[in-house]
Amino acid sequence: MTRYLPFLFALLSGFSLHAAEPAPAAKMGAYYGAKTTEYPAWFKDSFLHLREDIDEARKHGKRVILMFTQDGCPYCSALVERNLSQREIESTMREKFDVVVINIWGDKELVGLDGKTLTEKDYSAAQKIQFTPSLVFFDESGKTLLRLNGYVPPARLQAALDWVGGRHENKLAFRDFVAAREVPKQASGEMIKQDFFLQNATDLRRRGKQPKPLAVFFEQKDCPDCEVLHRRVLADTETRAVIAKFDSVQLDMWSRAVITTPEGKRMPVRDWVRQLGVNFAPGIVLFDAAGKEVIRWESSFRVFHTLGMFDYVESKAYRTEPSFQRFLAAKTEHIRETGRDVNIWRYADEPVAAQPIKPESKSPAQ
Repeated sequence: MTRYLPFLFALLSGFSLHAAEPAPAAKMGAYYGAKTTEYPAWFKDSFLHLREDIDEARKHGKRVILMFTQDGCPYCSALVERNLSQREIESTMREKFDVVVINIWGDKELVGLDGKTLTEKDYSAAQKIQFTPSLVFFDESGKTLLRLNGYVPPARLQAALDWVGGRHENKLAFRDFVAAREVPKQASGEMIKQDFFLQNATDLRRRGKQPKPLAVFFEQKDCPDCEVLHRRVLADTETRAVIAKFDSVQLDMWSRAVITTPEGKRMPVRDWVRQLGVNFAPGIVLFDAAGKEVIRWESSFRVFHTLGMFDYVESKAYRTEPSFQRFLAAKTEHIRETGRDVNIWRYADEPVAAQPIKPESKSPAQ
């Protein structure tokens, strides 16, 4: 028996060493959809002193646009490549505005209109910037006239430029200005239905022992962007699963039908839309289970961000993380750590795989 002892000791030693070895790390999922954006040379090279920027613009008969961006943002890239490449948009913007870019994660110092000095990221947080690109339009006194949260198609950006650049704010509400351009005088057809929409819902108050959060889809007839939302975004299985945890209501934003709002006020839908400040269709506003608005969007988002916004509310993450962008960044990393790929620029009918960002780049939360 003793002649086998060296062999047994060697076998056990080898087993112990092997057992002590750490398990191989899971392969990180790929990250797709990020794009680098080169902003036009005619954007203002600002010292980020906002009062000085507004005063200088006024002297030249212009107004100021703050454009909030971040690295790798495909929506920012779309704004430059699709919108600013159009002659009328570029001409209007260059003639009537000074555009100042602010990186929502940047560390440059910025002097706000109140004279306080903050970093770009702290100022962005103070302004509750949840999407990039977000455009904030100021008048000559520094008053905010309009805010576009997220990417909007060229026609809508042109409408914003014409309304603010043409000094229409004291003549016509922006919503009515847009409606005169976009809404057909005799819109026909029906809005696209979904099986998760509540039927004949007119009382939107959150009541009961365990009320669900509320999702209100403001839409209109003859709406191409609404069709894209339904056919190419809401068709996503994972997104539909999260939406099922909400009470979802579809409303015609021009309807005169009377509803009871989450705050308990009775009014026509079109008046509530005006009160909320929803300017475009589709516009989606998410309320928590207490009936308080958490987040909204009227932008051309795709699956990842749409799913993310429903998840942000349903998971109650907004209670501890006020920044939707930080929530998305953490969500992205968690998904990738499980070995799954993330594509922030896809529709439901497109594959996840696309050209990934460089491995050394951080996953932004556009």
